[in-house]
Amino acid sequence: MPMAEEARAAEELQLVVFSLGREEFAVEVTQVREIMRMEEITRMPKSPHFVEGIINLRGQIIAVIDLAKRLNIEAQERGGETRIIVVEAGEVKVGMIVDSVSEVLRVGADALEPSPTIATDVAAAFLTGVIKHDNRLIILLDLTKVLSLEEMAGLGF
Repeated sequence: MPMAEEARAAEELQLVVFSLGREEFAVEVTQVREIMRMEEITRMPKSPHFVEGIINLRGQIIAVIDLAKRLNIEAQERGGETRIIVVEAGEVKVGMIVDSVSEVLRVGADALEPSPTIATDVAAAFLTGVIKHDNRLIILLDLTKVLSLEEMAGLGF
């Protein structure tokens, strides 16, 4: 095994795994600031369809997006398991509404496969790749694309 491959196999990804509809998704733990229960969200006029509104997080105003709408997939009914994952990508800090958060998962970087050319219902542009773990396929999101920095900057946050 060449040294570059050995180094990559030794690298670990730490992921926060969550569900949305029938799929499992993940984001890198380093991008997650906190996970909170659903709370009252103030609507914002003239915002993109996937922006749910804003919340006050300890004095900081944060936009909250409905991740299912953003990815154009069907989410479950909101309930006791619904969470807001506050993430940071680049200069943008945003809350994402997800159906539930299941675990923090450690996997070797070699478990990450590039996105299939024909992606599922999720726009391939939003994916970093797919992780195979214990007969599960977990979709790793590219937050810089999901949060579309131009759109978020347009919201004034």
